[in-house]
Parts: sequence; C-alpha cells; structure tokens
Amino acid sequence: MGLFSKAEILEFSVSGMSCGGCEGKITKALNEISGVKKVEASAAKGLVIVKSKGVESHEIIDKIVSVGFSVE
Repeated sequence: MGLFSKAEILEFSVSGMSCGGCEGKITKALNEISGVKKVEASAAKGLVIVKSKGVESHEIIDKIVSVGFSVE
C-alpha cells in the first residue's frame, strides 16, 4: 500500500475583485503554480478557494498580490 498525500483546500479573503475578469485573472495566475489542482474565485464573496498539493500558502498569496489584488 503506497502513501498518498491528500490535496489541501485553502481559502483566502481577497479584496479588489469586482467582476468575472478579476476572477479569471486570479484563476489563470494561480493555475500557473505547480501543484495547484483547482481554483474557485468569487468576486461577489471576495473569496478564493484553492485545492492544491504541495503548495505553500505564501506562494498563493504572493501570486495573488503579483496580479494586483490584496489578501486579507
């Protein structure tokens, strides 16, 4: 029986998202990170949910900030 690490689900409160374009910009940027499996960005909720494996939260935060948004 092999050892498999489970994917992590991380939630981030993100300010500055106002539309679907913003959601797409964040989603595209985060999908560039190796290990990110799924991204859900909601401008209405100000929330980004990331399912990943082997990705540190600071990597995700840095990427969100690099495309012009703030993580609270």
